[in-house]
Amino acid sequence: MSHDILIQLTGIFILGIIAQWTAWKLHLPSILFLLIAGLIVGPGLGLLHPDELFGDLLFPMVSLAVAVILYEGGMNLRFRELRKQKIQGVLFQILTLAVLFSLVLGTVGAHYIIGFPWPVAALLAAILVVTGPTVIGPMLRHLRLRGRVSSLLKWEGIVVDPLGATLAVLVFTVVRQNNLRDGLTEALIDFWVTFAVGVLFGVIAAAVLIVVLRKFWLPDALHNPVSLMLMFASFAAANVMQDEAGLLAVTVMGITLANQKWVSIRHVIEFKETLTTLLISCLFVVLAARLQPEDIKGLGWDSFLFVAFMILLVRPLSILAGTVGSSLPCRERLFMAWMAPRGIVAAAVASVFALELAAKGYPQALELVPVTFLMVFATVLIYGLSAVPLSRKFGLSRANPQGILFVGAHKGARAMAQAIMNKGFSVVLIDTDRENVALSRMAGMPAIYGNALAKKTREEIDYGGLGRMLAMTANDAVNALTCSHFLEDFGRQEVYQLSFPPVEQDSRHEVIPQEQHGRLLFGKGLDYFRLNDVFGNDPKIKLTELTKEFDYQAFRAEYGETAIVLFVLKPNRSIEVCTVDSPADPVAGDVLISIIQQPQQGLVPMQHLEEEQVAL
Repeated sequence: MSHDILIQLTGIFILGIIAQWTAWKLHLPSILFLLIAGLIVGPGLGLLHPDELFGDLLFPMVSLAVAVILYEGGMNLRFRELRKQKIQGVLFQILTLAVLFSLVLGTVGAHYIIGFPWPVAALLAAILVVTGPTVIGPMLRHLRLRGRVSSLLKWEGIVVDPLGATLAVLVFTVVRQNNLRDGLTEALIDFWVTFAVGVLFGVIAAAVLIVVLRKFWLPDALHNPVSLMLMFASFAAANVMQDEAGLLAVTVMGITLANQKWVSIRHVIEFKETLTTLLISCLFVVLAARLQPEDIKGLGWDSFLFVAFMILLVRPLSILAGTVGSSLPCRERLFMAWMAPRGIVAAAVASVFALELAAKGYPQALELVPVTFLMVFATVLIYGLSAVPLSRKFGLSRANPQGILFVGAHKGARAMAQAIMNKGFSVVLIDTDRENVALSRMAGMPAIYGNALAKKTREEIDYGGLGRMLAMTANDAVNALTCSHFLEDFGRQEVYQLSFPPVEQDSRHEVIPQEQHGRLLFGKGLDYFRLNDVFGNDPKIKLTELTKEFDYQAFRAEYGETAIVLFVLKPNRSIEVCTVDSPADPVAGDVLISIIQQPQQGLVPMQHLEEEQVAL
């Protein structure tokens, strides 16, 4: 293998992952940094040449990667979410009326502002009806929006992507016909054929996977490979039968799997999320690097005016049409009107159809790619920077959510939650004991009765204001499993569980591997049973503000080692949870939330407890 090819392939992966990490650190959309990286190494420095590197394999590879992304997105769409929030009607209007308004107004704008011929203008408008799950998904996870707007944006972003690709095919169908009437007739027929083929192959592929998993015909190691095999097979078969039906097929396959009740697909979803991140990281770098310097230089004021037209006029009018007659609050409509970032599907479809339309005698079609990338870059930058302050202004999200989800509502958890809530932070408690739930509610704290591992229970949680989860049940295995379930909501850094009880040296129990449990709370040896003993003696939860005169050393000198520091409240309104791997290290200005024990209660100081930790 040539060293040049090896360096380019390796560089794509390295740049993509570095861009993802940078976006995570700065709390900005990753696509923004991926585009910048691609532009630098491509048209900027001329170090990456995707067309030479991949040749004829480039667009088939891009199509397969987009299929994986939409498949993973479809597996996150559950009809129960629509029924619970009663948004089926408004979602249907958004997928029909809003898309139609965007298509018509976008066509008019591309024709009169940029000067594209009507066929090229219509194709660009069809491509830009998509809103991009690769961008909107990470934004929604970061924002933790309240209300129904989060579900609507998620469904729109995933479902509209194959719809936009289909519209692009239909526009191309009309263009290649010399007679407009014949072209429209053929396009209408193609639409229903595309819909039927996509749904058919998607449902068949999902049904086959359900059967082989339910019958245990596969070893665990082959679940994900076979899932991918069937997805690729449905994508290819649908595309062979009908152009661009493959994207609809994989989306339908994902939605079907997400809404069936026969087999668990959680492990399949987790694998696809990792794969999707890798594919997005590479795809945007590659597609941005394809742009030529002359394409970028050729972007005039009219292109920027068109982007402003799409953001400031087309999107708001489309959402106004799509939400007319609905019960959505005005603030949620306004936020949706200002949230339509474009992503990988728009960039990929534009790259494919630009060449085909140019071959039909429309040389201006080659300008589709730079204009589309400008739209992607501008929308990601504008929406990415404005989403957080706008959502807070409308009361749809909270700045830097620091609240705590307590899994377990026993006496100790209630006392901690009450202290946190009294300081102005959000708390939610979950328990399978009705009495604990009732006592929590009587104390004025939100509490949910149910199993935290159940989908129905998790769907009842209002995540607004919550930033971490504490698993505090009596069962260490359940605590560990709960942490694994809430990883996708809070991240590995913000899922915690109580420590494990000490055991004798000759115990046959094995230590739970670190990757299978959350961060251990408060201190070694403070397991559920010791915590229960502590609160059984009715100790006090004490809030202590440290000063230069009364610092942490003075606190320890006064209360001794029997004082258990639970949380540290920082002056910037953040909460630090004390853990085994990160004990308290407060400074002046911090507020300590701690359990103050009395020596006469006979409780052993934390430092004298056994340090060996095992599973039950």
